[in-house]
Amino acid sequence: MPVRTFRQMVLRERPAGGITPGTFAEQRSPIPALDDGDALVEVVWLGIDATQRTWLNPGTTYTAPVGIGEVMRGSGVGRVVTSRNPALPEGQWVYGDLGWREYVVAREGGVFGVNPVPEGIDPRHVLTVFGVSGLTAFVGMSEVLGVTAGDTVLVTGAAGSVGSLAGQIARFLGARVIGTAGSAEKVAWVKDVAKFDACVDYRADSVPDALREFAPDGLTAVFDNVGGVLLENALDRLAVHARIALCGSISSGYTAAGYGAGPANYMQLAFRRARMEGFVFLDHQPLFPKALSRLAGWVSAGDLRWAEDVVDGLSNAPVALQRLFDGANLGKQLVRVNAAETKVH
Repeated sequence: MPVRTFRQMVLRERPAGGITPGTFAEQRSPIPALDDGDALVEVVWLGIDATQRTWLNPGTTYTAPVGIGEVMRGSGVGRVVTSRNPALPEGQWVYGDLGWREYVVAREGGVFGVNPVPEGIDPRHVLTVFGVSGLTAFVGMSEVLGVTAGDTVLVTGAAGSVGSLAGQIARFLGARVIGTAGSAEKVAWVKDVAKFDACVDYRADSVPDALREFAPDGLTAVFDNVGGVLLENALDRLAVHARIALCGSISSGYTAAGYGAGPANYMQLAFRRARMEGFVFLDHQPLFPKALSRLAGWVSAGDLRWAEDVVDGLSNAPVALQRLFDGANLGKQLVRVNAAETKVH
């Protein structure tokens, strides 16, 4: 193999706020030798998710933090270039926690290992609709919220990778759906492409007024990706016995101090006899086959739509992560690892 060294991004220092040029460092490492059962994977695409910011803080959340000097973790898809594992032949596309690097030595494994991309699927789609985003959206809507026909649903962060899919799934289950987004362009995409019943620009319009008009009898279900003021707006508009699924809190920036703040009006849960539940999709693995089957059906029918926001170059992965918190992305944030790199803002 002509490549003898490869690049990887390691955590240099823990950020107090946003990602800065000093947060990560580029490191070159030699290509390691393979043992029996190993495969050398060239990483082609990285999936960038807001939850990755929580891994940069010193405390443990639902998983351990990334250590100083360690390669940044993250989902990815790549192609086997050398193999000593017959289950992972050369040329095979695989996906898993590949990390922010150009090459990785991998072994076949279950949910937490490296797995072949199924035939007939565009490899990068295992990072979007058939990956974390799609599974999270399906689990949240069908299992945590149990959305059915007759529900009136709010999805915050409706132009994001999870929210955009979650709102469409709620609509497929028979609900009326309103979303929130942060620009006129995103609002238009949510309404015209994702086909939400309504969407409100939280930066320009009154969210309380929009919710009052859309749900005069109250919201029966809320899929929250944002937290902060938008969650408080939702709490003020709950129907009796409403359900809230906490998927994320991107308004907090996921800093060590930021995501500790709760909604000031949390007692609305008591007044409306409502339920608020946090979830992580990995806790629902028995549901994955059903989820993937339903997602595949909606995709093949042309009903389920999603957007991808691509940043080129491994060195721009830190910028891509910060874009999620700046509201710069539409849909799933991806990094094309070895494309020509230009400076991204």
